Amino acid sequence: MRSLVIWLVVSITAAFTPSIAWAHSETGAAAGFSHGFLHPLTGADHMLAMIAVGILAYQIGGRALWLVPISFLLFMVAGGALGITGANIPHVELGIALSVIILGAAIALGIAAPLIVTMSVVGIFAIFHGHAHGAEMPGSSNALGYALGFVSATALLHLGGIGIGMLIGRAGARHEPTLVRAAGGLMTVAGLGILSGAL
Repeated sequence: MRSLVIWLVVSITAAFTPSIAWAHSETGAAAGFSHGFLHPLTGADHMLAMIAVGILAYQIGGRALWLVPISFLLFMVAGGALGITGANIPHVELGIALSVIILGAAIALGIAAPLIVTMSVVGIFAIFHGHAHGAEMPGSSNALGYALGFVSATALLHLGGIGIGMLIGRAGARHEPTLVRAAGGLMTVAGLGILSGAL
């Protein structure tokens, strides 16, 4: 399973590298994809939350390894559609900052909530992230290409989080819980920094 995840991360990254490099020279759907792909990578709040989803999924294990990230992706698409169409969701930035704080705290405290609860909480936060992506879509971008771009980048960040969890796991079962929880604690602190405007 570990080698499969590593292979997927490397393969997907290699496949998308040309699109990232050509972000300023493409037009239409390709340009939309490039803009969408880069959007989650330009904010620490988005990156931390999406990596946290991957670490949390790894920490829970079992079916959560794929159900938690998929829940985030599906709800993020719904939020993105709302953002693209101009629908208003109050307190989006607050929701994004809280996602980093709460997901980081869940990792740090090793909270073992039922899988459906975890998927629901992750899904609610994903709506805020998706809305931000959609609302900030450049007017010249192709909506479908843009959405495929930010979904692809998010999936890679989730895989990155799972990969971080696996790398920590390789440090040894004795130290794994401490290291994973320390990572969650750092995310919570970063989330508080984002919420206060310090980051």
